Amino acid sequence: MTSTLVTACTALPSEGAGAPGGDSAARRTTVLSCAHLVKRFGGITATQDVSLDLKAGARHALIGPNGAGKTTLVNLLTGVLQPSEGQITLDGQDITTLAPHQRVQRGLVRTFQISQLFDTLTPLQTLALVISQRKGQSRQWWHALGASKEIADRAQALVEQFHLGEVRDQVVQHLPYGKRRLLEIAIALACEPRVLLLDEPVAGVPAGERDELLRTVAALPADVSVLLIEHDMDLVFSFATRMTVLVNGAVLREGTPEQIAHDPKVREVYLGTGEPHA
Repeated sequence: MTSTLVTACTALPSEGAGAPGGDSAARRTTVLSCAHLVKRFGGITATQDVSLDLKAGARHALIGPNGAGKTTLVNLLTGVLQPSEGQITLDGQDITTLAPHQRVQRGLVRTFQISQLFDTLTPLQTLALVISQRKGQSRQWWHALGASKEIADRAQALVEQFHLGEVRDQVVQHLPYGKRRLLEIAIALACEPRVLLLDEPVAGVPAGERDELLRTVAALPADVSVLLIEHDMDLVFSFATRMTVLVNGAVLREGTPEQIAHDPKVREVYLGTGEPHA
């Protein structure tokens, strides 16, 4: 199976091709922003006037019931869909009309709800492929892994960071599902993102593999701004420092986890009416 995630990452330019710079103050404060996004499918409005700012180093969660418009919003942010109205900026630059791979080139990287990897490669080979592309050596990527200490060291460091050591030489199709999810996030980090969109990283992961994944997500580099899309409230409330709640394609509330947990309207339409989340 061709991997959308790997293909997007390996579409990156070689090192030194850097993203265009925006206003320096904007870069320090807001990394990714969308303003008044609307997406219509015929007579159905899936996204209604959504505005969101992702700050530098953010740990921001996007939550909402099924059908709230979360996937549509993520598809708009990453270029899979074009908005009917509104604007998206990255580092102060308008990226509203850019293709997905062009957004990846500028540092906006996404993982997917459904695992998408090259089943016949090992984790080490997969990471080497991505890193080699970043360094302009993709035509001889496997040779480069053995020949370049820098590539080998970076690939091994990611293997260790994402707890893939014991499976690093197994082909992906034989990996436990939790390890596949870890590899997807490792690939995203190998793309050197400024913004990482984590789309339901624990979806489908067996209970016995979840703790390792949760710990790894919590330990993501502080300089990477993360937007987490997730239904698992334990992960959301342990990870996020800011949250946006979508309902019927529109922003219902935005605030700190404590504010969201104690908001009567949010509890009514999404979190339930029991005790607030700690």
